[in-house]
Amino acid sequence: MMKIAIIGAGSIGFTRGIVRDILSVPEFRDGVNFAFTDISRRNLDMVYKLCRRDMEANGVRSTLTATLDRRAALKDAKYVFCVVRVGGLDAFQLDIDIPLRYGVDQCVGDTLCAGGIMYAQRTIPVMLDFCRDIS
Repeated sequence: MMKIAIIGAGSIGFTRGIVRDILSVPEFRDGVNFAFTDISRRNLDMVYKLCRRDMEANGVRSTLTATLDRRAALKDAKYVFCVVRVGGLDAFQLDIDIPLRYGVDQCVGDTLCAGGIMYAQRTIPVMLDFCRDIS
């Protein structure tokens, strides 16, 4: 069974969408072991239960695991999806509000202008940790 790790799996929108999209490919429907990992036990458990319910309701025989141990989730993974937002939605809001306070009206705060720079400064060190764990 092919293992796919999802870092930041406590994100219900991204994780459920990724799992649904992957399982919609007939060749993957019954042959994937999803390994979820997140820093929030509460969010991780919620998303795990919802995805498990979705899979059972559709007769999917792929498997799910959920752990707070990122390295365990990554072990032997063939593919890795990263859906983390370092700092959460509070930091995202600041990425928009702070530049706006200084007259920089950006339509998105995560990939461009001052907000994108702040987001990158928070995210790059964490992404480098993920890369070290994967290699």
